[in-house]
Amino acid sequence: MKIDIINNEIVLSGMLDLKKYQISQLNFFGYVESESKLIKTIAIKEQDLIQIINFLNDENIEYLLSQDVNNIIKYSLQKKHELETIFNYAKNIKEGKILGNDFEEFKNFTNTLPRKLKSHQLKSAYHFYTLKNGANFSVPGSGKTSTVLSVYEKLRQEAKCNILFIIGPPSCFQPWQHEFQETLGRKANTIILSGGTKSFRKSEYYRSQENAHELYLCTFHTALNDYKEITKFFTQINTNVFLIIDEAHYIKQLGGSWATSIMEIGKKATFKGVLTGTPIPKSYKDIFNLFDFLWQENTPLSNDDKIQINTWEKNKKNENVKELLDSHIGPLFYRVRKKDLGLIPAVFHEPIIVQMKDVEKTIYEAVKAKIFELDQSDYFRNENILQNLWRGRMMRLRQAVSYPKLLLSAIDDYTEKFIDNSELEKQIKNYDNLEISGKLEALNELVMTLRKRGEKVLIWSNFIGTLQLIKNHFNSVGYRAELIYGKTPVRKDDSTLIGEEKTREDIRDEFLDLNSGLDILIANPAACAESISLHKTCFHAIYYDLSYNGAQYLQSLDRIHRVGGSELYEANYYFLQYENSIDQDIKNNLEAKAQKMYDIIETDYEIYNLDLYDETDDDISAYKRIFGPK
Repeated sequence: MKIDIINNEIVLSGMLDLKKYQISQLNFFGYVESESKLIKTIAIKEQDLIQIINFLNDENIEYLLSQDVNNIIKYSLQKKHELETIFNYAKNIKEGKILGNDFEEFKNFTNTLPRKLKSHQLKSAYHFYTLKNGANFSVPGSGKTSTVLSVYEKLRQEAKCNILFIIGPPSCFQPWQHEFQETLGRKANTIILSGGTKSFRKSEYYRSQENAHELYLCTFHTALNDYKEITKFFTQINTNVFLIIDEAHYIKQLGGSWATSIMEIGKKATFKGVLTGTPIPKSYKDIFNLFDFLWQENTPLSNDDKIQINTWEKNKKNENVKELLDSHIGPLFYRVRKKDLGLIPAVFHEPIIVQMKDVEKTIYEAVKAKIFELDQSDYFRNENILQNLWRGRMMRLRQAVSYPKLLLSAIDDYTEKFIDNSELEKQIKNYDNLEISGKLEALNELVMTLRKRGEKVLIWSNFIGTLQLIKNHFNSVGYRAELIYGKTPVRKDDSTLIGEEKTREDIRDEFLDLNSGLDILIANPAACAESISLHKTCFHAIYYDLSYNGAQYLQSLDRIHRVGGSELYEANYYFLQYENSIDQDIKNNLEAKAQKMYDIIETDYEIYNLDLYDETDDDISAYKRIFGPK
């Protein structure tokens, strides 16, 4: 039998001596009979060829390889040998067996940088530098950005790369610019590729080498739209790109677009890396794209491995999956756990239980009663309609313990008439003139206590109306307070324009400045829970209200508890709760999720079952828990 490749097809000729079951097996592999030959359109050359060769060897069938096939197999074996060499070397680094002269030379280099790496960052950086295609899955707050910047600078000084190209969410852009200057001691010549016209972005990709930027910051969607131009840019003469995918768990949302764009861009990068603290947000399949991107034609997970993993996952054989992943990709990523950071443990103060004022209690009890009333007719409706109703009702209940006037606002996909009592509606509309809520009074007392000690304070709320209420309150009593929420703009470059609206970065920088006079920051977890660090000067966070979104809650905790400050200063968390209200259910639910997350965050291959992007299922579960049949 002869194996050849013709027009991107594997052709098996001379198959007369094959037994019937052997032909059946080849049909199962995707080969079809045509003019006394078996032909298969190639999916992945190396894997398809190795599959057929292994089969023929197992069946003791003699075969001859064409020159083209020989070349492919030879190249594949060479790449496999290279990966095995890297794999074993990286394994020894992770286990601390190779930390000799090369490591000392790397360590000496990092000591010349303005920002000295922590011990856990140093080993992580050396692992990344050795692989050149690195995966850093360290927990949030561990300093992944500083680690990568140190590796980039080492490679740049070795004349191996000259451009750092970041693809990630817009929220990561300002931290990269800030960390670049803090870590390397110089300001990067930066371009942000987000929005605008494609013709403008195209002009940036085709700048001459002398005028090229050093730091490129690109959103996922811009990369998807411009991948052909970016690929050409990467292949220009004397352009050696270090490509980083930041917050790489977000590629989960891009679906098949990942394969057709980011993968193509990655093929032209000189060095590559992926950064995420949550590499397996939903399924073990989530990790496949990361390593396919890093190792492309030499991926450590074959199609057969992926099929096996999917089968085991469906059958809940997680231990088998972990063993396979550990043996195939374990040495190829680095993960710093929370316990490795050397942080002072955070202090979670007992919830401050607040008594509702008369009017807000009347409103809250009316909302609960209305939900019970509406619930009685739910058996007439189908499941899809019910889910929207349940979400809307839970939103109303959460609004009632945050700020009663929120009950007048519209909710997407929710149209139930909720306020049908004219006296109640009047109380809600005129609430600000009737009383100051119990929570706002408790917040004011706590903030005054902390401010008397000279502490900066971070206040979290999930509702825009509540954020504005809190800001107006503290401004009215003589304190400067700023807020960050979804409509607060993200800085597009390094400058602050006179007369322009303050950006999130402007507010953050002013809040971090001990002498700025801005000592109270009010924020929405949806806008500020990720990529904005406040831990250098703020050590007190107050949760005015909570949602069921566990991922946002955990990310918000990390804003004041992370490397670069929390080794010396204690982070404190405070929670305001109305007595006998939904506040207790939300807090208990989040504590259970947090414990689950912290349990799995110490392991390498657990699935992160928290939904990273949507809280609506949590609202539905809560509704069933609180209002469902007992």
